[in-house]
Amino acid sequence: MVTTKLKGNDVALAGRELKVGDKAPVVQVVNSEDLSDVQIGGGTGKKQLIVAVPSLDTPVCATETKKFNEKVAQIDGVDVIVVSMDLPFASKRFCSTEGIENLVVASDFRNKEFSFNYGTIIANGALTGLSARVIFILDENGVVTYKQIVPEITEEPNYDEVLEALK
Repeated sequence: MVTTKLKGNDVALAGRELKVGDKAPVVQVVNSEDLSDVQIGGGTGKKQLIVAVPSLDTPVCATETKKFNEKVAQIDGVDVIVVSMDLPFASKRFCSTEGIENLVVASDFRNKEFSFNYGTIIANGALTGLSARVIFILDENGVVTYKQIVPEITEEPNYDEVLEALK
């Protein structure tokens, strides 16, 4: 079983364990901007950077989203999507307030299809039902080339490692 930590305590992740080298499943999430469906996974002809976070309404998730918004502005040929369980209305307000324009912010609130199929859903503890902090990079054919489960949910990911893996 895959685990991470929340304030030093082990928490299990449920769903399918997606590993580097696996073909990423195609799933739908909800675009926070206009409530349209957004497809994640599968071969799109572009790299995909998928950033799963518990909630944009926390300081670490907000900081992470803002940093990726800044850092990916200089990278061409990559679709970037941040996925949380936040309601699209709250996510849209966050994006508007924080000037998030270089990536898509989406919600997995409808049926948690992304979280279960990518193995990011927290199975126990205070954040049960939310997504852990996990980053995936998919190549142009939809194959997972990079995965980072942030070891402590309350901490930011290793941005330099992610950006290096995108090259």
